Amino acid sequence: MMRKSAILALAGAALIVLAGCGAPAAQLGAAAAQATSVQPGPSAASSAPSTSGTADGSTPSAAAQMICGDETKTNLASSLALPGPPQSADSWSDQLYTCTYALPAGQLVLSVKESESPASARAYFDALQKTLGSAEAIEGLANLGLPAYKTADGNVVFVKDNMTLQVNGTGLTGTVGPHAVSRTELSFEVATAILGCWREH
Repeated sequence: MMRKSAILALAGAALIVLAGCGAPAAQLGAAAAQATSVQPGPSAASSAPSTSGTADGSTPSAAAQMICGDETKTNLASSLALPGPPQSADSWSDQLYTCTYALPAGQLVLSVKESESPASARAYFDALQKTLGSAEAIEGLANLGLPAYKTADGNVVFVKDNMTLQVNGTGLTGTVGPHAVSRTELSFEVATAILGCWREH
């Protein structure tokens, strides 16, 4: 069973997303304190992100590129109290866009798989869950109305429309940042902030 502080952190992160794109991750603590008294807002599935890359698939969509964009870098810097935006490296292969961040606590890897359809995205999402081993479904307010799961060692995965978002924090230390959150909690914060941006674009 997830410890109480983790539940509050996850619910607080969800509230930031429901407030829209652009809320710094550092605000999560304040939101978590109010999490038990706030009702869920509109489902994150209510509007689709722009998934149009080039016609030949040679570049990722604008929505996918947000994982390596300024908004994500700003949120990471704020959440982890970094002196500036973290260094990152990205790649695009087989419709999978990956952004790897070099953080003081280790390596954080974000990826978006762009599938041909929502059905094929769900198949990819389910297959990925099997490769990750023991994964627990994310439910209630914290799942933003989307299929999602997490692992105790730092993976968080959501699927929305034809896109599967994975935040892999397994390369981080057990706790990270000034508030010593678990790597799974950090992965959730990052994932939901990105999903919030997808809702706003």
